[in-house]
Amino acid sequence: MNARLDVFALPSATKVIKQFMSLGRLVVDSPLPATTRELVSLRVSQINGCAVCIDMHTKEAAAAGETSVRINLVAAWREATVYTEAERAALELAEQGTRIADGAGGVPDDVWERAAKHYDEEQLVALVTLIAFMNTANRLNVILQQPAGDYQPGQFK
Repeated sequence: MNARLDVFALPSATKVIKQFMSLGRLVVDSPLPATTRELVSLRVSQINGCAVCIDMHTKEAAAAGETSVRINLVAAWREATVYTEAERAALELAEQGTRIADGAGGVPDDVWERAAKHYDEEQLVALVTLIAFMNTANRLNVILQQPAGDYQPGQFK
């Protein structure tokens, strides 16, 4: 499978990608815990069916020391007992923020309140930005049919 466009070969696209990736770097450098970032990134990508991002964030989570059980259970986190209450709140916010079109009114107040109970305002900004960033990255990759499977941890650092 080949991507529809090689965005790294087009000067105009390279500028856009560099700017976009700098936003991602801000989230990585935020006070949001790395484990939470990878779990949220993986869950958003699963919902959106973005194979290249699932590949990336599965491997990044493993490289960061995440267990295979926790990685594999992200898709069914509600029934899994391996996540903290804070992680569960972040995953719930990620799902609601990704599935905005599925529920009238956007993210429910109770979902926001659960996240705000576990994360300070700086972390919440990072979490919301991460959710929006991943949704954008997923859409770009799905539209362009970016192939998955060859990602190496740390490849874009």
